[in-house]
Amino acid sequence: MGEKSSSRCCCCSWFIGIIVLIAVVLAIVFTIRHNKSNKHPDDGADIVPLPGSIDKNYADALKIAMQFFDIQKSGKLENNKITWRGDSGLEDGSEAGLDLSKGLYDAGDHMKFGFPMAFTATLLSWSILEYGHHMDSVNQLDPAKDSLKWITDFLIHAHPSANLLYIQVGDPETDHKCWDRPETMSTKRTLTKIDTETPGTEVAAETAAAMAAASLVFKQSDPKYSSTLLKHAKQLFGFADNHRGSYSVNIPKVQSYYNSTGYGDELLWAASWLYHATEDKTYLDFVSKNGDEFGNFGSPSWFSWDNKLPGTQILLSRLTFFKKDLSGSKGLQGYKETAEAVMCGLIPSSPTATSSRTEGGLIWVAEWNALQQPVSSSFLATLYSDYMLTSGIENLACGDTSFKPSDLRKFARSQADYMLGKNPEKMSYLVGYGDKYPEYVHHRGASIPADANTGCKDGFEWLNSEEPNPNVAYGALVGGPFLNDTFIDARNNSMQNEPSTYNSALVVGLLSSLVTTSTSLKSFM
Repeated sequence: MGEKSSSRCCCCSWFIGIIVLIAVVLAIVFTIRHNKSNKHPDDGADIVPLPGSIDKNYADALKIAMQFFDIQKSGKLENNKITWRGDSGLEDGSEAGLDLSKGLYDAGDHMKFGFPMAFTATLLSWSILEYGHHMDSVNQLDPAKDSLKWITDFLIHAHPSANLLYIQVGDPETDHKCWDRPETMSTKRTLTKIDTETPGTEVAAETAAAMAAASLVFKQSDPKYSSTLLKHAKQLFGFADNHRGSYSVNIPKVQSYYNSTGYGDELLWAASWLYHATEDKTYLDFVSKNGDEFGNFGSPSWFSWDNKLPGTQILLSRLTFFKKDLSGSKGLQGYKETAEAVMCGLIPSSPTATSSRTEGGLIWVAEWNALQQPVSSSFLATLYSDYMLTSGIENLACGDTSFKPSDLRKFARSQADYMLGKNPEKMSYLVGYGDKYPEYVHHRGASIPADANTGCKDGFEWLNSEEPNPNVAYGALVGGPFLNDTFIDARNNSMQNEPSTYNSALVVGLLSSLVTTSTSLKSFM
C-alpha cells in the first residue's frame, strides 16, 4: 500500500510539473505575440505588416488635406461642399476663345500658374497610382480622382494645338494689388502662352508628365479620356524636346514667382512618365542617353516644383526593382545609385545624413515654404521603402552601414508627425487638424466673410484684420516653421502662412502612404 501511494504521488508530481511548464511556455508565447501586436509596424527591423490596419491619425489628416483642392477650385463648381466658395473665373480663357475656367488657384491669390499646377497633377496622379488602394480604404480615392480631373480638364483646354500651351491665367502684378474673394474678382484675366517662337521646355515637359501620369489613373475607368490625355502628353513632350528653351528666360516676368533653374530635369521626368504610360522604349532610351547631361548623377538634391530629379530617380528605380530583365535598364544605374544616395541622406543615423534639419528634427532647406522639402522627401522615402519590401530587398547600404525599409518609413513618419503637431510649437501646420493650427492663413477667400461685399481695394481691411479668418481653409498646408522651429501665425506672414496646391498634392501622397502599410504594385499598366 505504501509503495503504491509513493509511486502515485511521484506520477502526480511529474504531471503537475509538465502542466506548469506548458503554462509557462504558453505565457511566454502570448507575451511575445502581444508585444508584437502593440508595436508600430515601422518600429520592427524587418516586420512587414499585413495591409488593412488603418492608422486613424493619418486617415483623419488625409481626409482633411483632400479638402483644400475643393477650396482652390475655379470654374462652375459641381457638388460644392465648401459653403464659403462659389463659381469663379467663368470667363477665364475667353480672350483666346478657350474655356480655361477650371483648374486650381495657386495659393492664397487668384492666379493660375501652369507650371506648379501641372506638377500638382503629376504628384496627385503618382499618389493615386501607388496608394489608391490606401485612399480607397478611407473613402478618399474618388475625391482624389475628381480633383485630378479638374486640373487635367484645364490642361487639355490649355493645349489647343501641338506646339501651343497656355501656361498662366491672370497677371500677378495686378492680381496681388487686390484682396478680394475669387467670386467677385474684377482684375483682367490676361493669358500667357508658350509656342515655337517663345518656347518653355520646362512647362511643356511638366504638363506632358502630368498628362501621361493621369492617363494611367483613368486607363481603366475612362479609357477614352485616358487616350486623350496620352495624346496630349506625347505632343507636349515633342514640343518640349524639339523646341528647347527656358520659359524663365523667354518670359522674364515669371521669374518673380516660379522661376525655373533649368529644363533638363523636366525632360527626364516627362520621358520617365511617358515610358510608364506607353512602355515605348523610345522614352526609356531618352532617359538613358540624356542622363549624363541632365541627371546630375551622384549629387543628391531636393524634390520640388522646380527640381524633378529626385522624383525621376525614384520613379526610374521602380523599374530596376520590378523589371530586372528590362532591355536598356543598364542605362538606369546612375538614377538608381543617386536615388540610394538621396535615401541615405534622409535617415538621421546614416553616415551621409543631411545636416539640414531643425533641432526639432524637421528637414529644413528654405525659409519660404519650408515644409515642401520634408514632405516631398518623406513621400519619396515611403515609396522607396515599399519598393524594397515588395521586391524582397532587405538592406540599403549607406557607406559602411546598412538600413532597412522600416528606417525609411520611420523617417517619413517623423516628418509627418512634426507637420501634424509633434513639434516645439505643438502646432499642426495642416489647417483643421488637431487642437492647434494656424488661424490667420494668408488666403483671400478664407479671410473674407462669404457675405461681405468687397471690391479690389476695400478687401484689404480683411487682410489687416486682427480677427482670425472667418472661414477655415481645411486641408491647407502652410509654409511652415523657421530654422529655429518657431512660427508666426499672422495673415501678412506669407513666407510661413501661405498654402499652395502643390504642397497639398505632396501631403496627400505622404499621408496616403502612411494610412496603412502594404506592398507596392509592380506595374501601373
